[in-house]
Amino acid sequence: MPEKSSVFDMIGPVMIGPSSSHTAGVVRIARAAYKLLGGRPDEAEITFYNSFARTYEGHGSDRAIIAGLLDFKTDDKRIKEALDIARAEGLQYKFKSVGNASTLHPNTIRLNLKRGNDILEVVGESRGGGLINISEVNGFKADFGANLHTIIVTAEDVKGSIAFIADVVAHDDCNIATMSVSRKGKNDVACLVIEMDSGIKPVTLSYLQSLSWVKQVIYIPDIDR
Repeated sequence: MPEKSSVFDMIGPVMIGPSSSHTAGVVRIARAAYKLLGGRPDEAEITFYNSFARTYEGHGSDRAIIAGLLDFKTDDKRIKEALDIARAEGLQYKFKSVGNASTLHPNTIRLNLKRGNDILEVVGESRGGGLINISEVNGFKADFGANLHTIIVTAEDVKGSIAFIADVVAHDDCNIATMSVSRKGKNDVACLVIEMDSGIKPVTLSYLQSLSWVKQVIYIPDIDR
């Protein structure tokens, strides 16, 4: 059965122009990174790939990515002044471009972020109409759209861990929409990404974080709310 389309898929988000791919999608990638990091970064190195590498300045993707790191929404009028606002707030940033990365989606961005002692690497793809895919988080395959409530659990690759975490989430009355797992090697660190239709309770997050074999739990609600 084909997947149903939403109104958002057909007409795209409310946004500041000029392009849903180069502005709205870029803002949403950066806002997802903001949520994953837990706040505004102190430093940001941003690499634009392929078509983005050739057009990011002319199409305003540079302003859009910084706006998202400031947690501005896609329709925020401050997007146009985001570079100046970031400098005033002490956000240090630099842009890089790679024009021919054939293995990556045409509209790909890599963000290397630092906030205090925390570092984060996120790879995002702008799919058109404001839709995005967060393809990697800290070197792990992720593949989530940030339009649902999402939990990312990094843990030791112990037997039964995936089923256990999924069961804990299900017992919180959370309907699991998608779930994916990647790992660095057998019996090494694994990363579980779960997208849910509804939010998860703080007590459930605390319980997961308390497990001895769990290294990190990150929860981000639907970034458009």
